[in-house]
Amino acid sequence: MPVSAWAASTAFSVGDIVRPSATSAYFELGSGLFFRCTTAGTSDSTTEPQWPQRLGNTVVDNTCTWQAIQSAYESLSQLAPSAIIELFELRLVSTLNTSDENPTPIRFHAGSNADISGNIVWNSNTYTRLPVVADGFEYRNTGTLPRPTLTITNLDNVMTALLLDANGITPGNDLGLSEVRRIRTLKRFLDDETTKDPYAKFPDEVWFIDRKANENRDSVTFELASKFDVAGQKLPKRQIIANICQWKYRESGTCGYNGDNYFDADGNTVAKKSEDVCGKRLESCRLRFSDSLPFGGFPGAGLFK
Repeated sequence: MPVSAWAASTAFSVGDIVRPSATSAYFELGSGLFFRCTTAGTSDSTTEPQWPQRLGNTVVDNTCTWQAIQSAYESLSQLAPSAIIELFELRLVSTLNTSDENPTPIRFHAGSNADISGNIVWNSNTYTRLPVVADGFEYRNTGTLPRPTLTITNLDNVMTALLLDANGITPGNDLGLSEVRRIRTLKRFLDDETTKDPYAKFPDEVWFIDRKANENRDSVTFELASKFDVAGQKLPKRQIIANICQWKYRESGTCGYNGDNYFDADGNTVAKKSEDVCGKRLESCRLRFSDSLPFGGFPGAGLFK
């Protein structure tokens, strides 16, 4: 299945398959999707399409139409498909469980993937052979989210050292809220294969360490949870307050107001920037913005039918 990156002002035929370009905002999402041309045409001259993130969905790209397909489908549908390779990445959180500002992911695999007893190289990254047991990832129809467990060998005390470092920064953290990324691809797509392809994979699974379930000299077991099921977390993380803006006035990325019209907290016009004070109300926002309002409250929170 020949796959190329999307390119602008390019003629595509029905059946052509592309992936997002390296500069696309969708490149790092890990959706495991490629896109098959279903309507021949020419791609847009400047803007890459907003690629759909669900299998089977389509998107129009100038005169082309693309449909999302599973990147590993063709290989899996063969009579003797290539073996599935399971890889893991442990991503520590800066200032929470590591002192590194940009921590490098800790990459490892179970040590028994498709009779591979050494390290695995995929997408130019080396995954160290490290005996692990990972289970409980299956979704069931019981109405509850999975809570997988990940047991990692501790014979060389590597995990104990990571736990000590994390607890030294945040007491009792035990690597809590660290991200565990489960990546699955096929053996034929590894870097040492002639058919290597770092983009052909299943959708990435992203989990978070919810708690350390067990630690001894032999192994450490973590209980994982989805982002919606981590203990002590609130969604949304901000309080839902109807009539008070929670943004810092004139702060870039939230309020963002940088105009020359000045008002006091009661909405009266003032002459100097030093006298300019936001009243934190929706009316205060309307005085300063003519189009969409970046109001940091939830005006509809108190409305009931």
